[in-house]
Amino acid sequence: EVQLVESGGGLVHPGGSLRLSCAASGFTFGRYDMSWVRQAPGKGPEWVSGIDSDGAGTYYIESVSGRFTISRDNAKNTLYLQMNSLKPEDTAVYYCATGESGLTSTDYWGQGTEVTVSS
Repeated sequence: EVQLVESGGGLVHPGGSLRLSCAASGFTFGRYDMSWVRQAPGKGPEWVSGIDSDGAGTYYIESVSGRFTISRDNAKNTLYLQMNSLKPEDTAVYYCATGESGLTSTDYWGQGTEVTVSS
């Protein structure tokens, strides 16, 4: 059974930083592209960032490029999202996700971790 467990969310002031983690189990982590998806209050899900199975390629939406960094440790079956220079519009529940059809595939989700950016 695929399990994805996110952690690291919280309340942070604008301009602050957080590091999200996603512990994966139940599948061969190093063979799957992984993504972070967020859902802001009252809005639909938004794909934020993705990383190739071997970590060689990373991808971001424009609004987070240069502020967020996705990474992975295949030896630890863990995905990360370093978020710097956070803005109120980054407030959302953040989910890690993966699937059978490549980088933007989201067949499997975790339970999410909440990030609130507010002064």
